Amino acid sequence: MEYYFSKRLSDTTFEQALEKVAEVLKTRGFGILTEIDVQATMKKKLDKDMKAYKILGACNPVFAYQALQVENKIGTMLPCNVIVREMEDGSIEVAAVDPVASMQAVDNTALANIAGEVQHQLKSVIDQL
Repeated sequence: MEYYFSKRLSDTTFEQALEKVAEVLKTRGFGILTEIDVQATMKKKLDKDMKAYKILGACNPVFAYQALQVENKIGTMLPCNVIVREMEDGSIEVAAVDPVASMQAVDNTALANIAGEVQHQLKSVIDQL
């Protein structure tokens, strides 16, 4: 089982892709809690150059609350990460974690149902890009 789903975007800049991802996430009830600039971090910490790469910590509060009610330590696996990265050919890849795959480690049927709903929403986000 794949642990993510993704889509490549052409005819867009990295910044435009970030904006589009945030907009589409919002239409599905997700906000961005964190934004990690991996490119800047690798340059600062290791003096290594790499293409643009950001990790967005996306959260849908309704689903997060439901998950926390049925599994109180699920916060160790939240938020749902979405990456936006520049490819060698200049296209932009957007990928989201598959929550069903990541939640397989937790033996809780109620959580599996919530993960399925979140999976549907994140797939819809990727499809809309």
